[in-house]
Amino acid sequence: MDLGLSARGAELHEAVARMVREEIAPQDAAFHAAVGETGDRWKMSHRQTEILEGLKTRARERGLWNLWQTHLPGGPGISTVDYAWLAEEMGRSWLAPEVFNCNAPDTGNMEVFTRYGTDEMKDRWLGPLMEGRIRSAYLMTEPQVASSDATNISMRCERDGDGWILNGEKWWSTGAGDPRCAVHIVMCLTDPDGPRHGRHSMVVVPAETPGVEILRPLQVFGEDDAPHGHMHIRYTDVRVPGEAMLLGPGRGFEIAQGRLGPGRIHHCMRAIGMAEKALELAVARGRARQAFGSDLLSLGGNAERVAEARIAIDGARLVTLRAAWEMDAAERETGTMKRAAPAISAAKVLVPRVALEVCDMAIQLHGGAGVSQDTELARLWGHLRTLRLVDGPDAVHLRTVFRAQVPRG
Repeated sequence: MDLGLSARGAELHEAVARMVREEIAPQDAAFHAAVGETGDRWKMSHRQTEILEGLKTRARERGLWNLWQTHLPGGPGISTVDYAWLAEEMGRSWLAPEVFNCNAPDTGNMEVFTRYGTDEMKDRWLGPLMEGRIRSAYLMTEPQVASSDATNISMRCERDGDGWILNGEKWWSTGAGDPRCAVHIVMCLTDPDGPRHGRHSMVVVPAETPGVEILRPLQVFGEDDAPHGHMHIRYTDVRVPGEAMLLGPGRGFEIAQGRLGPGRIHHCMRAIGMAEKALELAVARGRARQAFGSDLLSLGGNAERVAEARIAIDGARLVTLRAAWEMDAAERETGTMKRAAPAISAAKVLVPRVALEVCDMAIQLHGGAGVSQDTELARLWGHLRTLRLVDGPDAVHLRTVFRAQVPRG
């Protein structure tokens, strides 16, 4: 089992790491400071566009583009293990995933269009997404049902002549507030009386379709993540043509499993980078601050906490790399990543917990500054805490690991 970088992966890793540290991360604060400069938090300011598009142009010119595309035609020629190392570096900056066109939910949506989309969908949506000219949203969870069990999804999608009519509400629709969001991929209920995993379908809906209404942006611990956002959306008699349905009625779960596996592991990869950043900030603070005649690292067991964090991050990275290796092996041998699900779930449980603990330790060393806007730690903590719910809560993933360990029968 080789969990190291290939020659091509090492080359890309060096270039990505350098660009993140020297060019992208230093622009994070300026980008966030420019939110709302237009008078509308959900419109990109001139300064934000200048920062982001300038960085994206440089990344594209250097060939650091769509690096997530490990198993698809036209990819960068690297494995999922390679990409894990690259994504870790991207996790050190808020802007980096988009700069390299490796941001959620677009990567998952691009994968769906590549694997399951019609030629028309590929021309209209996939091409602009791959070029970084538009953004997208994935609409799955709902406020009225326990969406951790996706068989509960209740947004109705009913036949209407040669098309479909959608009615219902979705929330935590990440990216739907972005002014560049042009298309939604929607999980919906088409056959309430069908088999449990054959009741749902996925439909492609242009964001400007009549009847699509953004009710409100949802906040994460008081942050609205503007101008990207997590939106609560209502669909009222939203009509789309028959060909807007991916693969056909009842195949939503089939598509969802192909989409969510890679997305979950990408989140974990980036979270390792966030944990590393939090640890670096903790060490720098501990060295710089004096109290009771000594630096903070020498007081109150802080040296041991830093050491424990180092060990925990390294362990979480290995679990993530193992999951990436399992994905490569499963894709190579069977053409599907289903076999890798327990390893992906194990990483999805462990990594956010570890990163959250490291971030909490860093906040504690910073004192009041750690929960203020003067450091990135409060924003990091909020993101990592949310990650324990994103793409399935811990309990669901623990169930997957349990079933692999204790098979039925």
